[in-house]
Amino acid sequence: MPSNLNILSHPIVNAQLSNLRLSSTSSKEFREGIHHISFILGVEATRTLEEETFQGQTPIGPFTGTVIKPRIGLTPILRAGIGMTDALLVVLVLSSHRSAPVYHLGLYREKVTLQPVEYYSKLPPFPPVDRVFVLDPLIATGGTACAALGMIMDWGIPVKNIKLLCVLASQQGLQHVQKEYPDLEIWVAGVDEELTMQGIISPGLGDTGDRLFNTIRT
Repeated sequence: MPSNLNILSHPIVNAQLSNLRLSSTSSKEFREGIHHISFILGVEATRTLEEETFQGQTPIGPFTGTVIKPRIGLTPILRAGIGMTDALLVVLVLSSHRSAPVYHLGLYREKVTLQPVEYYSKLPPFPPVDRVFVLDPLIATGGTACAALGMIMDWGIPVKNIKLLCVLASQQGLQHVQKEYPDLEIWVAGVDEELTMQGIISPGLGDTGDRLFNTIRT
């Protein structure tokens, strides 16, 4: 396994992921599960970030504290990436004393060709951040993730300063992303081996956006 591919191995994450898979899990429970796993992904993915010190005062005396040095931006891929955003914002506010900007990217996968189509971008003209975390709960074929990564690199952020965080990926999707961006750091909570002819992860989670926002057709 490449050193820049990080697959979480944690009993809490495994249990949360199993609950997300269940078709009986409610939309509320699904949102909470995505949030909890995303929080753990965020904590793990920020392990190697550079720190800087500051001088502070406790009720007893002075101390030397630390905050995260680089400015980090979040780029959730609409719409499912929204489900991961709040958890990452909590992690970053706790560690850096400043809120991370959120740059939404709108991409969808065309049903016949399975190719990504861009329909929205909130990236400003020039990047005011040093690092970017791309948030996408599912990496199926990997096409949408690759398209988003290309947009961010064209914006001016090198791949070494980008981290891709996802809840579940297919083996094929990961291989696609790694082939296109071999130097990319990836954090994923789980990996499924199968991908259907329609490009859907099996057993997977189903349509993450529909399950997050309770828009499943009955």
